[in-house]
Amino acid sequence: MINDPVAVLVVLAGVVYVAVQLDQQFKMFRALGSALVAILLSMVLSNAGLLPGTSPTYDFLAGTGVSVAIVLILLTVDVRSVLSAGPQMLVAFLIGAVGTALGATAAALALSGVVGPETWKLAGQFTGTYTGGGVNFAALARAFDTSSDMFSAAVAADVAVTAIWLIACLSIPVLMARRGEPAEGRLKATPREVGAEPEVDLDDDPGAAVGVAGISADLRDSLSSTVTPVSLTEAAALVTLGIGLVWFAGILARAWPVPEVLLLTTLVLIVAQVPAVKRLSGSAMWGNYLLHLFLAANGAQSVIANIFAVGPAVFWFAAATVAVHGVVIFGVGRLLGIEASTLAVASQANVGGPASAMALAGARGYTAAMLPGIAVGLLGYAIGNYTGFMIGNLVRTLLGA
Repeated sequence: MINDPVAVLVVLAGVVYVAVQLDQQFKMFRALGSALVAILLSMVLSNAGLLPGTSPTYDFLAGTGVSVAIVLILLTVDVRSVLSAGPQMLVAFLIGAVGTALGATAAALALSGVVGPETWKLAGQFTGTYTGGGVNFAALARAFDTSSDMFSAAVAADVAVTAIWLIACLSIPVLMARRGEPAEGRLKATPREVGAEPEVDLDDDPGAAVGVAGISADLRDSLSSTVTPVSLTEAAALVTLGIGLVWFAGILARAWPVPEVLLLTTLVLIVAQVPAVKRLSGSAMWGNYLLHLFLAANGAQSVIANIFAVGPAVFWFAAATVAVHGVVIFGVGRLLGIEASTLAVASQANVGGPASAMALAGARGYTAAMLPGIAVGLLGYAIGNYTGFMIGNLVRTLLGA
């Protein structure tokens, strides 16, 4: 068994490399996503006796490592871009966020008996991730001190439910149109807007929708590459910001009775609006890499038997949360006269994040909804930690945990 902390880090780095390569080269692994593949690979190595169940490396990645990752990814959020989303998309997104909170609360109250004492933690994490994405999931897991087994099971459930919901959002506007309801109205792209771009069938090629209608590569690939090379100056600035903001948030958390994750989120969002910070290249990619290392470390700490024990209940928890979200966003949204296409893109911004919203909009030709969908997806990054923390603690109170 490898016990040296540096050697453990080397193995985890190798696991992330292999996971990313598998994701890029094979369709099956692409469907799972590199993050889940990294968890599964490190889980196998740990349960086979190669990696230890505990290590100072895991502690570092679960503490400073994931906090710096949160900083680097949130530095990409431009709060002012939300103003470009348009009133319908913004309202639809907020309806979806409310639906997520209601769904997580209802699922927690219904399933607490089978999920166990960490039910309230999952309520907060699923609220965060189905409001704005995986970075919120990781941040809230650290804030709630979620066990590795529960965390890994929840990630697997999230991947499955998110994929199912993407298919649903592709289908619902079409089904509404067949029933005589307009799938798209003011947000429908005109032939001039679409130009010669063909409609893409996401079922045939999940990656094909990305990049249609002239969406720039920096929006598409910022989590996996950089549009421009990262200079030494930019790297130094990112390291300073990443570590410095985590350090400062820790000082404030010791002085004020406010959770550190909320203080960190607020500080980063303020700093992210500085023009010089906006111009830094590589922030999202490096943040995503650190998140992958953190996820791999969680996998290494997980016992496969324990994950199978909690897995079914956690899956139904995630499924119930998204189901209620869907009923609320499409039900209330249609009552308010919002087009089904707008609701579908906004729902994907909630559940899958900006990239997922962009992929769906491109796949169905909702060209005018693409950038608004990305904008509200970034808003989800910004507010997910706040809503997740609130719902988690509300459920904790309701359950008396």
